[in-house]
Amino acid sequence: MKSAITVIKEQINSFYLILRLSMYEVRSENRNNYLGILWEVINPMIQLSIYWFVFGFGLRGGHPRPGYVPWLFAGASIWFFISPAVLQGSRSIYSRIRMVAKMNFPMSAIPSYVIMSKFYQHMLLLAIVIIILQFQGYPVSIYYLELPYYMICVFIFTLSLSLITSTLATIVRDVQNIVQAIMRMMIYILPVLWNPSTLKGSIAFILKLNPYYYIIEGYRSALLGNMGWYLVEHLHYTLYFWGATIILFIIGSVLHMKFRNSFVDFL
Repeated sequence: MKSAITVIKEQINSFYLILRLSMYEVRSENRNNYLGILWEVINPMIQLSIYWFVFGFGLRGGHPRPGYVPWLFAGASIWFFISPAVLQGSRSIYSRIRMVAKMNFPMSAIPSYVIMSKFYQHMLLLAIVIIILQFQGYPVSIYYLELPYYMICVFIFTLSLSLITSTLATIVRDVQNIVQAIMRMMIYILPVLWNPSTLKGSIAFILKLNPYYYIIEGYRSALLGNMGWYLVEHLHYTLYFWGATIILFIIGSVLHMKFRNSFVDFL
């Protein structure tokens, strides 16, 4: 618990620097592109079009699946944050440690500013998705009040996970390859392209053990407004999510504090 408290204090004390470094990260990633940050919207929209054609049209024998476009866009809007945030978060320390080693900067904040840089891009894509939903018959509703809550959920959980993966990936590089392989599978396991809620029994239970399942369904509930107040109506799932998040954060904090003084030795 002491390690977790230390990491929390470092996040709070470095909050301003995290914001500045995250903005620098966004600019540096897009400085050589004429369209700049717009590519963070163009690429997901191209992928969404392909997903719609394959899963909402092609696999149905050329018959469009009713309501699939808003359902897909609402759920995938957060997936395009989760995927790069997890991947970049896991490699954040060993790829940037030389840059910050000479700075008075806590290493636990490195995954934070990398994840935050992806969050800016997510906000831009989310704005586009909300505009599209207005023309699909899903206007802004009172359920949008849930969105800030799920944004906090996804950021804290991804940070908790990244504290673990970034530490292990610095020690053993193979961990990064494992994370990449898992994320390639995750898009088909999570409720992004298809609705696994139609499954029953133990399979459905196992799939819902993934906390990202809760976040994606929560986003979809808030944007479409047809699932009620998800965090309240699924209170047991909400409690499970935060329980899992706290446990991961504590584990990640302990691992990070234990090895961070020797991170340079593993480069």
